[in-house]
Amino acid sequence: MEANIAIPSDGKNTWSGGGVRPFGASYGKMMMWFFIVSDALTFSAFLAAYGLTRFKFIDSWPIADEVFTHVPFIHGNYPMYYVAFMTFILIFSSVTMVLAVDAGHKMQKSKVAWYMFATIIGGLIFVGSQAWEWNTFINGSYGAVKTTNGKVLQFVKDGHQIALSDFVVGERMDDRVTKTKLNGIWFESGETVPEYSLAQITASYNADPSVQIRIEKINLDTKKKIILSREKGLEELAKGKMVVNGANLQANEYGNTIFADFFFFITGFHGFHVLSGIVLNIIIFFNVILGTYEKRGHYEMVEKVGLYWHFVDLVWVFVFTFFYLV
Repeated sequence: MEANIAIPSDGKNTWSGGGVRPFGASYGKMMMWFFIVSDALTFSAFLAAYGLTRFKFIDSWPIADEVFTHVPFIHGNYPMYYVAFMTFILIFSSVTMVLAVDAGHKMQKSKVAWYMFATIIGGLIFVGSQAWEWNTFINGSYGAVKTTNGKVLQFVKDGHQIALSDFVVGERMDDRVTKTKLNGIWFESGETVPEYSLAQITASYNADPSVQIRIEKINLDTKKKIILSREKGLEELAKGKMVVNGANLQANEYGNTIFADFFFFITGFHGFHVLSGIVLNIIIFFNVILGTYEKRGHYEMVEKVGLYWHFVDLVWVFVFTFFYLV
């Protein structure tokens, strides 16, 4: 029994099988496509899980326009403005990457370098913005109270959510002592002491009749969270378990904790991809400067890293749609 061995038609071709290239693509580009397809399936699974979970808890899911309302260095309520800016920057960086690839086809070294540099700057702005958004989300904007039965109580005045600092007055009304240099008290372990105590919040709520409480449950007809009567609010406040500031994996001042879990995981996973793309772009950028691809006679590496960058941008469009728009 004889075995036939396919030998490339030339020693430089990586493909076997007589040098035939599937779809006319080089080995490196085909492997990049394999990676992109497999990674797309991973992101699809994550987003599908997010969609199913949101549908299950649709009546208590945080409203994006009430969560992502901040702009760096500017006070006020600007729902989705900065997220839209981040998205524009990332999409624009995809345009500069296209221009870099096109310049590579024309063997225009200086243009490739400049467009790659612009792509790197766009990526850095996006990652920096995402880090700022994470920090804002973690620290919170208003503060809330979580009850023993898992409800999140937010405070509103004239129909608009307000921060605890807007109505809570007086001193803490419990036995916890805040660590200072003067009293010399140090805690080796234990939970972080919130700025306000439950008793202090309850007393301030009773003292200000203009303040109302709303829960994370959403009226599906009006698409707004349900505001309780003063009496019902006090009844729920009596069940208070802890004061929540911001969002983490255990509590979320904006509503359902699972929202924060998905937010950190999916946007963090995407952010890691963007950061990896920036590192790859920087390596390719310096190779362009050194003339590596001029010597090879082609800029295929720029095209391959461009495929990855476009994939990262496309994934963000879906993440943006799922988390911020729908």
